[in-house]
Amino acid sequence: MGRRRSADYEAKRRRILEVAAPLFARHGYDRTSLAMIGAAAGVAKSLVYHYYRDKDDVLADLLRRHLSELVVAVETAAAPDGRPPERRFTEMAVALLERYRHADAEHQVQIAHLKLLPPPVREELLELERRLVRLFTEALLAVVPELADDKRHLKPLVMSLFGMLNWAFLWFREDGPLDRRGYAELAARLVLDGARAIARERARAPLLAQAAS
Repeated sequence: MGRRRSADYEAKRRRILEVAAPLFARHGYDRTSLAMIGAAAGVAKSLVYHYYRDKDDVLADLLRRHLSELVVAVETAAAPDGRPPERRFTEMAVALLERYRHADAEHQVQIAHLKLLPPPVREELLELERRLVRLFTEALLAVVPELADDKRHLKPLVMSLFGMLNWAFLWFREDGPLDRRGYAELAARLVLDGARAIARERARAPLLAQAAS
């Protein structure tokens, strides 16, 4: 019979992840030790091993939880409820940027260190990233279905939204001229306006070609 977990097992694991994220972001994965993580969490290194078998396990769980929480937040915002598709797309962007609040370290670790994990774990986490991309792609096509067959522009449009939201931590300030909602709405509007403009150009192209012939 296996050893029973203590009532605060998950809370202690989460505490380890909370302190590991800023350490990985500040010092890098290679220069962060389990001893440093234990000290920041207020526990001995040996106790860290009670919750995680090694540093890779800490990194994987940190990113798994972070990405899973992003997926849940965006899926919740994407749920059909009668809203116009433009509003749904915008609320998904708002939900993603809001979920990044207080998660700058986790996000930096995702960008810099996910590639260091073993291939099976890395693939699992990349699938969560791809899930986010699919959610926004589907939401964008609900607004501009004319781009469904536009392999040249569809992915760049979606990834441009991620670029605007994912790298906002480098410059965004909570006391700036736009709050999180305002900036997410602006980013969504830029992508939607661009998508509509591309759709209009594609629709006009055959007419212009016919007129020129």
